[in-house]
Amino acid sequence: MAWPSNHRTTEEDRQRWRDTYADSDAAAGIVTTEDFEPFKQRNDMFTRAFWDDTVRSKHTDGFFQSYRMKANYRNGDGFRQKDFALRNASWLISDVISNRSADQGRREGFQAPISEDTPVAETKVEIDNPMAMAAEIKRIARFFGADLVGLTDFDDRWIYSSRVDTRDFSDAENTLPVGLTSVIVLGHKMDQELVATYPSALAGAATGREYSHEAAIVIQLAAYIRNLGYQAVPSMNDTGLVIPFAIKAGLGEYARNQMVITPEFGPRLRFSKIFTNLPLSHDAPRPLGVRAFCDICTECADACPAKALPYGPPEVSAASEASAIQGVRKWTSDAKACFQYWAKLQSDCAICMRVCPFNRDFDKLTDRLWRKLALGRWRKLALWLDKRSNRAKRLKPKDWWDGA
Repeated sequence: MAWPSNHRTTEEDRQRWRDTYADSDAAAGIVTTEDFEPFKQRNDMFTRAFWDDTVRSKHTDGFFQSYRMKANYRNGDGFRQKDFALRNASWLISDVISNRSADQGRREGFQAPISEDTPVAETKVEIDNPMAMAAEIKRIARFFGADLVGLTDFDDRWIYSSRVDTRDFSDAENTLPVGLTSVIVLGHKMDQELVATYPSALAGAATGREYSHEAAIVIQLAAYIRNLGYQAVPSMNDTGLVIPFAIKAGLGEYARNQMVITPEFGPRLRFSKIFTNLPLSHDAPRPLGVRAFCDICTECADACPAKALPYGPPEVSAASEASAIQGVRKWTSDAKACFQYWAKLQSDCAICMRVCPFNRDFDKLTDRLWRKLALGRWRKLALWLDKRSNRAKRLKPKDWWDGA
């Protein structure tokens, strides 16, 4: 197939899709094939930008330098010095964590697990009720600031086959403690008004703030577990793919825009995770109806300035695409086109998040009623209503600064 598959969904596509997901193995929305291969983190698009000349462009260095007070400030609304200043300040806690082992080739939270700041207690608390312990962990996670918490089993399919030594961007061994049994997945909601200003450097503050939040939260929750006498490895983008774990943990469903749609916040959140051997009961995946909605909706693909998002049904990625996990049937973006647009912009772009019909405030009754339509048989009506609403309109950054 062409990659990405940029054609409109046909009825033939839809029937093939329905047939594909008819079996119970697809309950989590994750379908692997016999060609499945665990992902090498060296092939992550952001890592490739440092070593792969086919990814680099004249804008790449400027993109990374812009996070180090070397942005190309311009008069355009959303790209002024104070916009970059807020974005970069929002990343500060995450940067402190990720940079502390740089001399060892470890970028913690991104290309390596976060270091164990707390030793495992010599005395282990006996746990005879994993269900009660799961409830306790969720309560403690929320106490530290997580907005969503789900628990699933340790599945080594989604662990990177190798991590990256950031000194020379070579493959490095991706090791974890023996005997891990569970993954605690945490969701961190992004600021809705800042998300509404995408694309802008200002909007990047919504991303950076949650990376800083999650860095603190996973370290604290892991410390609690280690104080109980159990292993806990705090993790952000490192070590393994978080989206499959989030779906398996029942937090949401995978969407055309490459994000997990949650019933609480739609696509508007980041995920982190903790690998542990703490005895915990696990949550089940929840097929919500998002997949069926995405079958008829292409708002994210239509709005993508890089034309990086696919039309049509989920497909298995072409073997030539190093940054796409192999042997998984899913919607897959053209990551190279996406990243190069980011580099040109000098900030992250999440227009696809902003325009997603599920990007709503579900505290409001009207949005909860819309969600009920969208996740049921009236999804076409829900899409019709969304297209005729003002919901996805971009908020001008200057209006955000003015407190509009």
